[in-house]
Amino acid sequence: MLLEATDYLRLFYREHDQPESRLEVRLAEVYQEYRRSQTYWQTPAELAYGAKVAWRNSTNCIGRIFWQSLNVRDLRHLTTAEEIFAALVEHIELATNNGSIHPYISIFAPQQPGKKGMRIWNPQLIRYAGYRQADGSVVGDPEHCKFTEICQHFGWKGKGTPFDVLPLIIQMPDRPPQWFEIPSKAILEVFLSHPDYPWFADLGLKWHALPAVSDWRLEIGGISYPTAPFSGWYMCTEIGARNLGDVQRYNLLPIIAEKMGLDTRSKLSLWKDRALVALNTAVLHSFAQQGVSIVDHHTASSQFIQHMEREAQAGRMVPADWGRIVPPISASATEVFHTEMENVCLKPNFFPQQASYSLLSG
Repeated sequence: MLLEATDYLRLFYREHDQPESRLEVRLAEVYQEYRRSQTYWQTPAELAYGAKVAWRNSTNCIGRIFWQSLNVRDLRHLTTAEEIFAALVEHIELATNNGSIHPYISIFAPQQPGKKGMRIWNPQLIRYAGYRQADGSVVGDPEHCKFTEICQHFGWKGKGTPFDVLPLIIQMPDRPPQWFEIPSKAILEVFLSHPDYPWFADLGLKWHALPAVSDWRLEIGGISYPTAPFSGWYMCTEIGARNLGDVQRYNLLPIIAEKMGLDTRSKLSLWKDRALVALNTAVLHSFAQQGVSIVDHHTASSQFIQHMEREAQAGRMVPADWGRIVPPISASATEVFHTEMENVCLKPNFFPQQASYSLLSG
């Protein structure tokens, strides 16, 4: 931990143009605290900047040009599941901002040495339930069937629609998990329509405005924050190409292609491609029409190239996973497709954690 702390504090003081003498004083404080408790408490400034740098270092995010604008909420003082839940609802409302979405991270208490940390069981703060039917089909999001069953096991009852928002499950250290229903007024949803196809609105499709990853671990200077939900805004393909388009998710391409009158019997008709474009067009059109922040994949690609240029001017490299940065549609028409990237892990950063419910039996 001391090595990690030293590395981060050197970065922190260097990027804030602070003199070496101040760094040495701070390192002495950290070393003394570590000898006493086997950990140390980061200052609010160290925490906030570490969260921003973690976003800057996140290899799978295309929108990192905005890393310095991240709003950081220091919530390390909260100690109960009820307090955590109230703070998460506030996070959703602040970040959503009536559709003018701002990037936010809420950081809760760090994990103590040799102890379990608090956890949010949900992969994202807002996700839709998946109800497996007797015939094997699914109403809702198939990706969340298991989590939906767990929520039902704890006593939650959904309405059985394709877009039921799942409750939040919060587990404090050495305590049983608790579930909480998110107030519907806190969640902004966008109903989908298409500028050229009047029938599209009749499909009854919608998606929530705010993407908020909630099960990754934030690590800054050797300190682990297992509960640090982070949210930005959507790139259209996350909804149109993946969430609604993937075969293992809502699998809407065959339905849309049929409505468009496309020949789905032949791959040569490129019906999947044409349906994908129509679905993403509907997402972009609907978000814009309802005044909700979103970015198209071509703009996001250009912004990422600009980010790489800015970082190069600052003397920093941009770690990136090419397979996660390149958009899932029109890949070769974007600049990032033709750009070499280095997939290396720099810290501070975000790291995946084993799902808490995976340890349950059955």
